[in-house]
Amino acid sequence: MGIEKDLAIEVANLYPPQGEWKEEDYFSLPDTNRYVELSDGRIVMPPHPTFSHQEALKRLFLRLQAFVEKNNLGIVQIAPLPVRLWPGKIREPDIFFIGKEHSDRIGERVCGVPDLVVEVISSSTERTDRIEKFLEYAKAGIREYWLIDPEKKTVEVYSLRGGDYILVGKYSGSQVATSEMLPGFKLRASELFLA
Repeated sequence: MGIEKDLAIEVANLYPPQGEWKEEDYFSLPDTNRYVELSDGRIVMPPHPTFSHQEALKRLFLRLQAFVEKNNLGIVQIAPLPVRLWPGKIREPDIFFIGKEHSDRIGERVCGVPDLVVEVISSSTERTDRIEKFLEYAKAGIREYWLIDPEKKTVEVYSLRGGDYILVGKYSGSQVATSEMLPGFKLRASELFLA
Protein backbone atom coordinates (compact mmCIF):
# COMPACT_ATOMS: atom_id res chain seq x y z
CA MET A 1 0.00 0.00 0.00
CA GLY A 2 2.84 2.41 0.84
CA ILE A 3 4.58 1.89 -2.52
CA GLU A 4 1.31 2.43 -4.43
CA LYS A 5 0.64 5.64 -2.49
CA ASP A 6 4.17 6.90 -3.14
CA LEU A 7 3.81 6.13 -6.85
CA ALA A 8 0.45 7.93 -7.00
CA ILE A 9 2.02 11.01 -5.42
CA GLU A 10 4.91 10.91 -7.91
CA VAL A 11 2.47 10.71 -10.83
CA ALA A 12 0.32 13.51 -9.41
CA ASN A 13 3.42 15.72 -9.16
CA LEU A 14 3.87 15.43 -12.94
CA TYR A 15 0.77 17.58 -13.43
CA PRO A 16 -0.17 21.08 -12.27
CA PRO A 17 -2.29 21.61 -9.16
CA GLN A 18 -6.01 22.24 -9.59
CA GLY A 19 -6.67 25.80 -10.71
CA GLU A 20 -3.44 25.97 -12.75
CA TRP A 21 -4.20 23.60 -15.62
CA LYS A 22 -3.78 24.89 -19.18
CA GLU A 23 -4.89 23.37 -22.47
CA GLU A 24 -1.42 21.96 -23.18
CA ASP A 25 -1.54 20.15 -19.81
CA TYR A 26 -5.02 18.85 -20.58
CA PHE A 27 -3.99 17.50 -23.98
CA SER A 28 -0.90 15.82 -22.50
CA LEU A 29 -3.09 13.53 -20.38
CA PRO A 30 -3.05 9.87 -21.43
CA ASP A 31 -5.95 8.65 -23.57
CA THR A 32 -8.92 7.46 -21.58
CA ASN A 33 -12.53 6.55 -22.18
CA ARG A 34 -13.52 8.65 -19.16
CA TYR A 35 -15.01 12.11 -19.49
CA VAL A 36 -12.32 14.64 -18.59
CA GLU A 37 -13.09 18.35 -18.86
CA LEU A 38 -11.04 21.52 -18.37
CA SER A 39 -12.86 24.32 -16.58
CA ASP A 40 -11.35 27.41 -14.95
CA GLY A 41 -7.90 25.81 -14.73
CA ARG A 42 -9.29 22.68 -13.10
CA ILE A 43 -9.60 19.13 -14.37
CA VAL A 44 -13.14 17.84 -13.92
CA MET A 45 -13.94 14.12 -14.03
CA PRO A 46 -17.66 13.49 -13.65
CA PRO A 47 -18.67 10.19 -12.02
CA HIS A 48 -19.28 7.16 -14.22
CA PRO A 49 -22.72 7.27 -15.86
CA THR A 50 -25.55 4.98 -14.81
CA PHE A 51 -27.32 2.40 -16.96
CA SER A 52 -30.41 4.62 -17.38
CA HIS A 53 -28.15 7.55 -18.34
CA GLN A 54 -26.48 5.48 -21.04
CA GLU A 55 -29.77 4.02 -22.27
CA ALA A 56 -31.32 7.49 -22.77
CA LEU A 57 -28.08 8.68 -24.38
CA LYS A 58 -27.99 5.71 -26.77
CA ARG A 59 -31.63 6.01 -27.77
CA LEU A 60 -31.39 9.75 -28.51
CA PHE A 61 -28.06 9.42 -30.31
CA LEU A 62 -29.36 6.69 -32.64
CA ARG A 63 -32.44 8.71 -33.60
CA LEU A 64 -30.54 11.98 -34.00
CA GLN A 65 -27.75 10.33 -36.00
CA ALA A 66 -30.22 8.65 -38.38
CA PHE A 67 -32.08 11.95 -38.96
CA VAL A 68 -28.93 14.01 -39.53
CA GLU A 69 -27.39 11.39 -41.83
CA LYS A 70 -30.58 10.88 -43.86
CA ASN A 71 -30.88 14.63 -44.43
CA ASN A 72 -27.13 15.26 -44.92
CA LEU A 73 -27.13 17.97 -42.23
CA GLY A 74 -23.70 17.55 -40.61
CA ILE A 75 -22.29 15.30 -37.89
CA VAL A 76 -23.50 13.97 -34.57
CA GLN A 77 -20.95 12.82 -32.00
CA ILE A 78 -21.10 11.19 -28.61
CA ALA A 79 -18.84 11.69 -25.60
CA PRO A 80 -16.13 11.37 -24.68
CA LEU A 81 -14.86 13.83 -27.30
CA PRO A 82 -13.55 17.26 -26.24
CA VAL A 83 -15.30 20.45 -27.36
CA ARG A 84 -13.52 23.80 -26.96
CA LEU A 85 -16.08 26.43 -25.98
CA TRP A 86 -13.33 29.06 -25.81
CA PRO A 87 -9.60 28.91 -24.94
CA GLY A 88 -9.22 27.15 -21.60
CA LYS A 89 -12.83 25.91 -21.45
CA ILE A 90 -13.20 22.36 -22.71
CA ARG A 91 -16.33 20.33 -22.10
CA GLU A 92 -17.49 16.91 -23.29
CA PRO A 93 -21.22 17.09 -24.02
CA ASP A 94 -23.01 13.74 -23.96
CA ILE A 95 -24.12 14.37 -27.58
CA PHE A 96 -23.37 17.22 -29.94
CA PHE A 97 -24.32 18.22 -33.48
CA ILE A 98 -22.27 20.37 -35.84
CA GLY A 99 -24.03 21.48 -39.02
CA LYS A 100 -22.22 20.97 -42.32
CA GLU A 101 -21.97 24.76 -42.74
CA HIS A 102 -19.66 24.66 -39.69
CA SER A 103 -17.60 21.62 -40.74
CA ASP A 104 -14.45 23.68 -40.12
CA ARG A 105 -15.21 23.21 -36.39
CA ILE A 106 -14.64 19.45 -36.60
CA GLY A 107 -11.20 18.49 -35.31
CA GLU A 108 -9.48 15.18 -34.75
CA ARG A 109 -8.62 15.77 -31.06
CA VAL A 110 -10.99 18.60 -30.19
CA CYS A 111 -14.02 20.15 -31.90
CA GLY A 112 -15.14 23.75 -31.93
CA VAL A 113 -18.47 25.10 -30.74
CA PRO A 114 -21.37 22.82 -31.76
CA ASP A 115 -24.75 24.00 -32.98
CA LEU A 116 -26.69 21.74 -30.59
CA VAL A 117 -25.69 19.92 -27.40
CA VAL A 118 -27.41 17.35 -25.22
CA GLU A 119 -26.67 16.55 -21.60
CA VAL A 120 -28.24 13.60 -19.83
CA ILE A 121 -28.74 14.60 -16.21
CA SER A 122 -27.84 12.44 -13.24
CA SER A 123 -28.07 13.40 -9.58
CA SER A 124 -24.30 13.97 -9.46
CA THR A 125 -24.20 16.21 -12.59
CA GLU A 126 -27.51 18.09 -12.34
CA ARG A 127 -26.01 21.26 -10.87
CA THR A 128 -23.27 21.38 -13.51
CA ASP A 129 -25.69 20.66 -16.39
CA ARG A 130 -28.42 23.06 -15.24
CA ILE A 131 -26.25 25.95 -14.05
CA GLU A 132 -22.59 25.90 -15.13
CA LYS A 133 -22.97 24.33 -18.57
CA PHE A 134 -26.26 26.15 -19.13
CA LEU A 135 -24.43 29.49 -18.84
CA GLU A 136 -21.28 28.31 -20.62
CA TYR A 137 -23.11 26.86 -23.62
CA ALA A 138 -25.13 30.08 -23.98
CA LYS A 139 -21.95 32.19 -23.72
CA ALA A 140 -20.31 30.03 -26.41
CA GLY A 141 -23.29 30.61 -28.72
CA ILE A 142 -24.61 27.05 -28.92
CA ARG A 143 -27.99 27.51 -30.55
CA GLU A 144 -29.92 24.66 -28.90
CA TYR A 145 -29.50 22.79 -25.60
CA TRP A 146 -31.37 19.62 -24.65
CA LEU A 147 -31.53 18.34 -21.07
CA ILE A 148 -32.62 14.73 -20.66
CA ASP A 149 -33.62 13.57 -17.17
CA PRO A 150 -33.94 9.75 -16.95
CA GLU A 151 -35.10 9.89 -13.32
CA LYS A 152 -38.00 12.28 -14.01
CA LYS A 153 -38.35 10.95 -17.57
CA THR A 154 -38.39 14.44 -19.08
CA VAL A 155 -36.88 16.14 -22.12
CA GLU A 156 -36.26 19.89 -21.99
CA VAL A 157 -35.42 21.83 -25.14
CA TYR A 158 -33.86 25.30 -24.90
CA SER A 159 -33.21 27.71 -27.75
CA LEU A 160 -30.65 30.53 -27.66
CA ARG A 161 -32.29 33.93 -28.07
CA GLY A 162 -30.48 37.19 -27.44
CA GLY A 163 -27.65 35.39 -25.65
CA ASP A 164 -29.92 33.51 -23.21
CA TYR A 165 -31.62 30.13 -23.34
CA ILE A 166 -35.40 30.18 -23.52
CA LEU A 167 -37.37 27.03 -22.70
CA VAL A 168 -39.06 25.88 -25.91
CA GLY A 169 -40.75 22.96 -24.21
CA LYS A 170 -40.58 20.38 -21.45
CA TYR A 171 -41.85 16.99 -22.57
CA SER A 172 -42.76 13.73 -20.86
CA GLY A 173 -44.70 10.57 -21.61
CA SER A 174 -46.27 10.61 -25.07
CA GLN A 175 -45.54 14.31 -25.64
CA VAL A 176 -43.44 14.94 -28.74
CA ALA A 177 -40.18 16.87 -28.38
CA THR A 178 -39.06 18.80 -31.44
CA SER A 179 -35.97 20.74 -32.45
CA GLU A 180 -35.97 24.30 -33.79
CA MET A 181 -32.36 23.79 -34.91
CA LEU A 182 -33.24 20.63 -36.87
CA PRO A 183 -36.73 21.16 -38.34
CA GLY A 184 -38.50 17.85 -38.77
CA PHE A 185 -36.63 16.07 -35.97
CA LYS A 186 -39.07 14.84 -33.35
CA LEU A 187 -39.50 12.04 -30.86
CA ARG A 188 -41.84 10.98 -28.11
CA ALA A 189 -40.23 11.63 -24.72
CA SER A 190 -41.10 8.13 -23.53
CA GLU A 191 -38.98 6.62 -26.36
CA LEU A 192 -35.82 7.62 -24.48
CA PHE A 193 -36.51 5.94 -21.16
CA LEU A 194 -36.74 2.49 -19.66
CA ALA A 195 -40.29 1.45 -18.76
